[in-house]
Amino acid sequence: MIRVLKLLLPIILLGPGMAFSQPDMVLWYDRPATHFEETLVLGNGKHGASVFGGVQSEKIYLNDATLWSGEPVDLYMNPEAHKHIPEIREALKAEDYRRAERLNRKIQGKFSQSYAPLGTMYIDFRHQGDAENYRRELDIDRAVSRVRYNLNGIRYTREYFVSHPDKVMVVRLSGSKKGALSFDVKFQSLLKYESTGSTGVLKVNGYAPYHTSPNYWPDENPVRFDKDRGTRFSTYFKVVNRGGTVKVTDSTIQVKNADEAIVLVSMATSFNGFDKDPAKEGVDHKAIAQKQLADASAKSYRALKQEHLQDYQSFFKRVTLNLEGSETPGLPTDERLKRYTSGAEDKALETLYFQYGRYLLISSSRTRGVPANLQGIWNPHIRPPWSSNYTMNINAEENYWLAESANLTEMHDPFLSFIGNLARTGKVTAKTFYGVDQGWAACHNSDIWAMSNPVGDFGKGEPVWACWNMGGTWAVTHLWDHYLYTGDRNFLKEYAYPLMKGAAEFCLAWLVEDKQGYLVTSPSTSPENVYLTPDGFKGATLYGATSDLAMIRECFAQVIKASEELGSDMEFRDSLKTAMNRMYPYKTGKKGNLQEWYHDWEDAEPQHRHQSHLFGLYPGQQINPEKTPELADACRKTLEIRGDETTGWSKGWRINLWARLWDGNRAYKLFRQLLTYVAPDGARKTNYGGGGGTYPNLLDAHPPFQIDGNFGGAAGVIEMLMQSDEEEIRLLPALPDAWPSGSIKGIRARGGFELSVSWKNGMLTGVEVFSGSGNECNLHYKGQRIKFKTEKGHSYALDARLKLKRS
Repeated sequence: MIRVLKLLLPIILLGPGMAFSQPDMVLWYDRPATHFEETLVLGNGKHGASVFGGVQSEKIYLNDATLWSGEPVDLYMNPEAHKHIPEIREALKAEDYRRAERLNRKIQGKFSQSYAPLGTMYIDFRHQGDAENYRRELDIDRAVSRVRYNLNGIRYTREYFVSHPDKVMVVRLSGSKKGALSFDVKFQSLLKYESTGSTGVLKVNGYAPYHTSPNYWPDENPVRFDKDRGTRFSTYFKVVNRGGTVKVTDSTIQVKNADEAIVLVSMATSFNGFDKDPAKEGVDHKAIAQKQLADASAKSYRALKQEHLQDYQSFFKRVTLNLEGSETPGLPTDERLKRYTSGAEDKALETLYFQYGRYLLISSSRTRGVPANLQGIWNPHIRPPWSSNYTMNINAEENYWLAESANLTEMHDPFLSFIGNLARTGKVTAKTFYGVDQGWAACHNSDIWAMSNPVGDFGKGEPVWACWNMGGTWAVTHLWDHYLYTGDRNFLKEYAYPLMKGAAEFCLAWLVEDKQGYLVTSPSTSPENVYLTPDGFKGATLYGATSDLAMIRECFAQVIKASEELGSDMEFRDSLKTAMNRMYPYKTGKKGNLQEWYHDWEDAEPQHRHQSHLFGLYPGQQINPEKTPELADACRKTLEIRGDETTGWSKGWRINLWARLWDGNRAYKLFRQLLTYVAPDGARKTNYGGGGGTYPNLLDAHPPFQIDGNFGGAAGVIEMLMQSDEEEIRLLPALPDAWPSGSIKGIRARGGFELSVSWKNGMLTGVEVFSGSGNECNLHYKGQRIKFKTEKGHSYALDARLKLKRS
């Protein structure tokens, strides 16, 4: 039982070197977490911790980004699948959609594997009585969590962080009186493990399943262990005490009457790459865990924390957002969220949510070849929702929409490097599932093993979600985008271009001629959506889905530009140009909407969560209100028909879509809806028809938890304030009325520019441009344009009329 005394927060925190202040970057609560969706999450980009903050017993979920079920994928799982492609195409040519739907089931393989929970760390205290003045907080400016409370006249304090430089979790416990600390450190896991006590260290070693079925798929034996298969893991614990005694048993670390205690947690796995057997070819996880622990133990707490802060803040402090009138109410964050949901204004909460998205990306995406998954790196379930995998038909990509524009390009690397793995398996997928000998393909789901095949359990899955093959086509657009932001020509030439070309080669070979002589995909589906034909058939399999063609156009256009940039592959470049000119064009339906299907069919579910056919508007660059006004109007009508009630990640996408239509008020409406309070019931109930929002700890509610809404929402804030393409940077393109005055510093634009923008009463007051690549800068604001040459490493200040100021 906790008696609560609510504490007021300071309104403003000032960071060193900031040009202006921003609201307090602290999430705080007046009671411990009960559910996972209330925990405070920490991470160093590989190791994750979800802190409950209990008084009698602290509970912390532990994760490692490289701990998954499974092993390298069987590339030739369905070698005959491609033989059915011609008959599917014949059925579609005959407009026999029922037959095509049945046959499309033959183009299926295994499911992805699941992200695994490492285990739970407990710190059991020998407290007697009730706690008072309780406070639990997460300071995202420092990536440090704290718990404080009074009990029996003693002020207890805990401080937690997960260090990237030292690769350990650190927990510092202290009390206001000598000898006040007595506790036991324990560990439990849903995985197979053994623990031993050795030379002051509690050592846990175990292994993950070699197979885990998706949580939505019926299976009599869904979680399968074999001591000789699967990824190995180690978790080592050590307590460094001041005063008192420490005793290590085979299952606990017992601390008695200490003045202060530092708990160090070291985690490692045997994962050695997507194509290496983690049981037979894995790295020495025990040695890694031991070295990390020994190295951290040799440092003082002050040194560990200082190195952590220097590392983390070098990324976080790059961007500052200030919305005028951002006073912070003296309420716990969950109460602020409820208050905001009821209609109250809280610009400080909006700023906090934006920066929390950046915090989450830094904390979950710093492991090369291992991107942030559906839950970032935080998962307590052995069969997590949707396997907590890489869902390639939106969610994996949405995780990285803010990476470049929010000045976190280093956090993009895990996804960019993963694409290279995907292309390796995708070459076999292209050939065995689709009969294409050129290039590579990836489908709806993937995992740490870079699985690229269509899922569905060999014909048992519905084509609406199982049979989609544009995952690689979408993913490679991130490679070109990274080049546009960074100007890294070596990256483009040596790494990105071959992957982009491979995806384009597959698409070029996959396109076929329709009855009108246009090039289309066949078979195709539009991610997870169902059409309704005039004769009443509900299906997913068709030819020429708009989303397919939009992604292929984007891919082809980027490969053409990359080829021109590199001065290579002229013949291939010309073949792509020829194909683009022959592709089935965008069509406007009878309702004024952008058609999702080749024909002007109805949607079986008009308010569906996916809007993949709007890819050309966002994240693509094919449609905008100035250059393609008719198509932009059709996109607008589509969004109006879809409505605003949808899942969390979909709200994140729609914020960006409305921003690209330069409708800031509609984008802001969706942003507010994304911050709708969702209670944590712990039931993991899926709500596809609506109900998306935000949990008490500000994590995205699909529901259940899915982190992409956080990332999509944060990206949408920047899209409202600045948009860029290869030709120009548009300032305040979708500024909502709710943000009349403010400033944002440190965001990045294509062309290698970093911008700081300020506005007052809805009008631009100034902009500063830093040139990272020395390119010509083209700014646009409300019909005014200016082009000026830049020198790499120099800054340029402009006034409200886009006139260059004298330096």
